[in-house]
Amino acid sequence: MFSPQDDHVGDVIGDLNRRRGMIKAQEAGVSGVRIKSAAPLSEMFGYIGDLRTMTSGRGQFSMEFSHYAPCPNSIAEDVIKAAAELKDSQ
Repeated sequence: MFSPQDDHVGDVIGDLNRRRGMIKAQEAGVSGVRIKSAAPLSEMFGYIGDLRTMTSGRGQFSMEFSHYAPCPNSIAEDVIKAAAELKDSQ
């Protein structure tokens, strides 16, 4: 859940899309726009810094676990390759 000001909504949605996020809803309120989204946890590490940069320090967000889901094959292949390389180096 994100609460950017109106003029930052496009930037925030674009960034969520780059993080494989799925936008669920947008709600306008007195303090800004609330964007509800689902995104993989692995893509959200370090997000608060990026959000604050995009929104000039005014954006806020919160997360909660929703569900497990299979990751895309391209990402799974990268994880498997990295694990194999780590195992070989030990």
